[in-house]
Amino acid sequence: MEHILVVDDEKNYLLVLGALLEDEGYKISTAPSAEAALTLLQEFEPDLLITDMRMPGMSGLQLVEKAHAAYPELPLIIMTAFGTVENAVDAMKQGASDYILKPFENQTLLLTVERCLKLRRLLTQNRLLREDLSQGLGALVGSSPAMREVYTVINKVAATKATVLITGESGTGKELVARAIHQASNRVHAPFVAVHCMALSESLLESELFGHEKGAFTGASARRKGRFEMAQEGTIFLDEVGEISLNLQVKLLRVLQERSFERVGGNETLQVDVRVVAATNRDLENAVANGHFREDLYYRLNVMQIKLPSLRERKEDLPLLTAHFIQKLAAEMGRAAPTMAPAAMQKIYDYPWPGNVRELENAIERAVIMADSAILPAHLALHMPEGETAGAAESAPAGDLNQAVEELERRMIITALAKAGGVAAHAAAALGLSKTNLAYKMKKYNIS
Repeated sequence: MEHILVVDDEKNYLLVLGALLEDEGYKISTAPSAEAALTLLQEFEPDLLITDMRMPGMSGLQLVEKAHAAYPELPLIIMTAFGTVENAVDAMKQGASDYILKPFENQTLLLTVERCLKLRRLLTQNRLLREDLSQGLGALVGSSPAMREVYTVINKVAATKATVLITGESGTGKELVARAIHQASNRVHAPFVAVHCMALSESLLESELFGHEKGAFTGASARRKGRFEMAQEGTIFLDEVGEISLNLQVKLLRVLQERSFERVGGNETLQVDVRVVAATNRDLENAVANGHFREDLYYRLNVMQIKLPSLRERKEDLPLLTAHFIQKLAAEMGRAAPTMAPAAMQKIYDYPWPGNVRELENAIERAVIMADSAILPAHLALHMPEGETAGAAESAPAGDLNQAVEELERRMIITALAKAGGVAAHAAAALGLSKTNLAYKMKKYNIS
């Protein structure tokens, strides 16, 4: 329910406006002066402020100026019985979103209110999108059978309301999958809100998820919306959900079951329509068995599970991922993308990637910084775990030269195709093969 603050020194206008807007389903607070309104703004941030222009003491224009400076995303409507072009210009300069003349038609006011609230929603969504993009690993990349299976499940589950649990090792791109589900769903025009559960203490996480009332705890100087409220009609992504305390698990279970909650320190029950996508790198079944995770919450979260493969399980995607990160990072640095020396690509193949895609991106970033025209093995700061050996020939069975040669040929073809953007003719030219010969080898090695 969107909250509107109405400011007017005339009591009748407060009563009329309050009744009109409450009938439309809005929550209304009122203030008889600009000074009283500023006091209320310190207690909570409404979704819209409507104020009269001429009032004793501080004017509506001054209130608009102060409110806009403190809350730049807050839409402001100013009302006056002295409507002139100069007044309208002054109001807009001070930060007003719109302007209404007294007396007004009810429908005119309601249309203006809805237009300003729509602006508020768009500003909030854009801010959340910027936050999401700043934390992303890039687009999902990969054409291996394991990733094609992930894409299939994303497309099937996106159109439903089902809660999704994404599992997999750290660095495999679980948040990217959550965002892909949101983008493919009918909630795409509403916010995608991410919460990293492991980064916050229990008390801070509860406030982050559900919000808090003024005075709920030390430092709570004003009411604050939680992430569930911010994600209304959209998607909330709970990363590392397995780290949530048992006490907080109870409250999360209630949201999943009843779609309602209370802010910390509050009594008002809030209804919410949110798609929940959770992720974990823990074995939650084992955590349930050990009493560290609630069984009922696990089944509520695990309506649909997507298991992300580790990078070791989809090494055929390494050329595509490597080419993607080289292009992306070089563009961000404002420089030409270096090529990948075959020996460097071999080093990437031989490395086990315990940190998965995130580690690969970090390694490529360092290599792009250090390289001139080509990335060499020395540019890749990779430390082989003890007991591992490097090189395709060393990893091949003793004496099996044909197998080692075929594996190297297959990898070179995949690398060439990735660099050529999938254009077989360009890849063939780079490899010194005819298009017919390349097509034969692609079929031989099952390269799509």
